[in-house]
Amino acid sequence: MSEKGKPGETAEQPEAPSEEGRKIAAVTETIVQLGQTSVPTGESNIFCLTIIGQIEGHLMLPPQNKTTKYEHVIPQLIAAEQSPKIEGLLIVLNTVGGDVEAGLAIAEMIASMTKPTVTLVLGGGHSIGVPIAVSADYSLIAETATMTIHPIRMSGLVIGVPQTFEYLEKMQERVTRFVIRHSRITEDMFKQLMFKTGELTRDIGTTVIGGDAVKYGLIDAVGALGEALRELNRRIKVRKESGPEEAKSE
Repeated sequence: MSEKGKPGETAEQPEAPSEEGRKIAAVTETIVQLGQTSVPTGESNIFCLTIIGQIEGHLMLPPQNKTTKYEHVIPQLIAAEQSPKIEGLLIVLNTVGGDVEAGLAIAEMIASMTKPTVTLVLGGGHSIGVPIAVSADYSLIAETATMTIHPIRMSGLVIGVPQTFEYLEKMQERVTRFVIRHSRITEDMFKQLMFKTGELTRDIGTTVIGGDAVKYGLIDAVGALGEALRELNRRIKVRKESGPEEAKSE
C-alpha cells in the first residue's frame, strides 16, 4: 500500500511548461487541427494586409461567404501607421467587391497613410475593389488577374422616386472621382468601361485583364509578389534617405 502523503505536508505543484514546451505544444496543435506545420515567424518591417472574398459592410453576410470586415481592417491600418517597427504596407487583393461605403472607407484610409504603400491584385480586384487597388502609392496586377468595372447597384427595398436615382448617381460619382484622382485613367475612359454593354452577360461594364489595366492607366504595372516587395522596399529606402514627402510623390 503506497503512502499518499503525511498530514501537514503540501502536495507538490506541477511544473509550468517551459517556453520550448509551449512552442512544441503549439506546433503539435497546428498539425492536429490543420494537418500542417506553421510558417516560422520573423520580424518584418512590412505589414501585409489581405483584402479577400467579399467586403462586408454594415450588414453581416452569410457564414459560408469569405469576407473582409472593414471594422477589422481599419484598426489594423491605424496600428500599422502608428507602429515604429512598420515601415511599409503591402495590400494583397483577391476580392469580388462588396459594400460601397466600407470599400471606400478602406481605400481612403490607405490613401491617407504617410508610410509607403503598394497594392497587388491577384486573381481579381472587382467592383469596389478597384478603388482599393488604386489607393496605394504604387499598384501592380498579376498578368492573369482581372478587374470588373461596373456601375454600383442597390439591394433591398428600392423606392421608385427621382431621389433614389439621384442618390445612386452621387454614390457613383464618389467612386469615379476617387479612382480618377488616384490613378492615371481619364474620366471619359473610366465611364466608357463602366457603361459598356454586351461584354458582361448579366450586367453592364467591362472586365479588364492584367496588361489592359495598365494600358488604360488604371494600374501602374504588371507584376507579382517579387516586384511588389522590390518596389515597396525601394520606396522605404527613399523615405529613409529623402523624407516622407519624396517617397509619396514618386
